[in-house]
Amino acid sequence: MAWNEPGPGRDPWNQGPKRGDGPPDLDEMLKRLKSRLGGGRGGNGGGKTGTPLPGGLIGLVVVALVLLWAASGFYVVDEQEQAVVLRFGQHVATTDAGLHWRMPWPIEAEEIVNVTGVRATRDRATMLTQDENIVDLELTVQYRVSDVNAFVFNVADPDLTIRQVTKSSVREVVGQSRMDFILTEGREEIADRTKLLLQERMEEYGTGLFVTEVNLQQAQPPEPVQAAFADAIKAREDQQRLKNEAEAYANDRLPRARGAAARQVEEANAYREQVVAKAQGDASRFTQLLAEYREAPKVTRERLYLDAMGEVYGNNNKILIDVDKGSPLLYLPLDQLMRRSGSGGSSTETLVSPQTMPRSGSGSELDNLRSRERGR
Repeated sequence: MAWNEPGPGRDPWNQGPKRGDGPPDLDEMLKRLKSRLGGGRGGNGGGKTGTPLPGGLIGLVVVALVLLWAASGFYVVDEQEQAVVLRFGQHVATTDAGLHWRMPWPIEAEEIVNVTGVRATRDRATMLTQDENIVDLELTVQYRVSDVNAFVFNVADPDLTIRQVTKSSVREVVGQSRMDFILTEGREEIADRTKLLLQERMEEYGTGLFVTEVNLQQAQPPEPVQAAFADAIKAREDQQRLKNEAEAYANDRLPRARGAAARQVEEANAYREQVVAKAQGDASRFTQLLAEYREAPKVTRERLYLDAMGEVYGNNNKILIDVDKGSPLLYLPLDQLMRRSGSGGSSTETLVSPQTMPRSGSGSELDNLRSRERGR
């Protein structure tokens, strides 16, 4: 018979037969349920004790807790990170990127370190130079983790260590340099020397850090003497500018002088070649004339005379008058004749015959010539 069928002893809550048609007593039902689950004593009318919690349920709870404790050993390492696994504080493994498992706490623990990210520290201080001057410097140091095991175990605080070593390194470098060198052309050298010295100290201490860059951002004298140093720097810049202008002028003049000298040397060589060639030609011509003169002395002598006269009178203006002896005095407009002959060429011969020249007795022709000359 089903429990909900009418009849005595069918109440699943052990409440006995129902009284009438009313609802069951809820408070009594809760007390009975609590006594059964909690193992306490129930409050029924018969005074019976409650049943204890089943052993299977306790086992499930224990298994769930063990699984949760084991699952807490999983950890994830990103691409730019590495993890150091510690077992009771002792290093046992170093893991790269990915999903890993280690024994749960308190047996093992992991420490994840970013090994690719660039870290930075800055230092600004007033320092003493080699020539006993004071300079204000500000520099920035960039570094990253190169050895994760050394970074975790060798030094308690690597970041604090590199800041302190930066202060000592830059003071050592500045103390070995002069102030003018630091303020002008020595900025890059100061930064490079500081970087090398800082990296040597980091390797000696075993910090597992690698210095990537040292930038000297500011180097200037103290505030009270900045005006005087600015004047000195300006004078130095003017000196350098004038020096550059002088070098530019020298670079412009020297090639021209060298070119002119080379041109004169070439002209001298050409003149020498010309003189030598002319001398050789004259010697050859004289040798040939000598041979001709030996065969026909008279003809050769006359030929030489005519050539010499032609060369002498070739560049002169000449007027030849063909008149008989005892002819009367003639008036010749030589300037006009020379001007006319000059228009035709530099070596023009003018032949004047007695028929073309006016006689001294013909006054009308002489007057005409004189009037023309005056008109001109």
